Amino acid sequence: MKDSAMYIPTYDDMLAAHTRISPFIHRTPVLTSSYLDELTGAQLFFKCENFQKAAAFKVRGASNAVFGLDEDEASNGVCTHSSGNHALSLSYAAGRRGIPCNVVMPRTAPQAKKDAVIGYGGTITECEPSTTSREAVFAEVQAATGGNFVHPYNDPRVIAGQGTCSRELMEQTGGVDMVVAPIGGGGMISGTCLTLSHMAPETRIIAAEPEQADDAYRSFKAGHIIADDAPDTIADGLKVPLKDLTWHFVSNHVSDILTASEDEIVDAMKLTWKRMKIVMEASSAVPLATILKNKDRFAGKRVGVIVTGGNVDLDSLPWIK
Repeated sequence: MKDSAMYIPTYDDMLAAHTRISPFIHRTPVLTSSYLDELTGAQLFFKCENFQKAAAFKVRGASNAVFGLDEDEASNGVCTHSSGNHALSLSYAAGRRGIPCNVVMPRTAPQAKKDAVIGYGGTITECEPSTTSREAVFAEVQAATGGNFVHPYNDPRVIAGQGTCSRELMEQTGGVDMVVAPIGGGGMISGTCLTLSHMAPETRIIAAEPEQADDAYRSFKAGHIIADDAPDTIADGLKVPLKDLTWHFVSNHVSDILTASEDEIVDAMKLTWKRMKIVMEASSAVPLATILKNKDRFAGKRVGVIVTGGNVDLDSLPWIK
């Protein structure tokens, strides 16, 4: 795959990524819930990336980037900035390849995610919880380490890897009418667009976003990227803005972006914990929250719901005051 961050990955890149990463990832299960089907009026298929290696879909894109490096590119390891799941996923992949991984994380990132990075052998440098601080500190870390930069989402290697999730979903379900996935920087949504625009162009792609970090929603309505520097939401994985590469996919292939309030996200998170007995993080609950809020949009449809991760700090759950 070409090196440029603005190279638009292709369906063939996704297929090559799936072959490359298959020894290092799980083919995660698709679960259903008759209770949630009845509640929403839709037939929901939950693609459970919370059961993925490192408990996050981001292992797909990170592994594709790490194992796609030649020996010279890998010699100084890899580096990135991330609120958590990409950091720990890149640390996981780098550890499997035996190369260093340096990550910049907001000091406010969940401790569970920091612990996972360290557990996988990554090295953390903390920054303030804003895009400006994150990118400035990262520039220093990359200059010092010389690592290959694997952007959390605005990277063709990462997007091709994330696209493998929807390929599996379609194979496991026999096809769906709609797919709903969270949107922050847009890596998962872009991978979903990449795959479904080829495999199932009739399938509608809906992005789900917190009301308190709704820059993608506003970008979508305005027709250009609107970036917030430091939004505040319990969905910590969805605080980052779209970039040029992910905007390409969002603007060309996403049917709509729906938003949910903080309370609606917490309610959806609690509901899946209670009824499906699965641990998902707040970011992963946003799709179900938007489906519950907009039942008429989904009633009677077969809907794929991508559960993006399960890295939760059990000592600071959002419903514990």
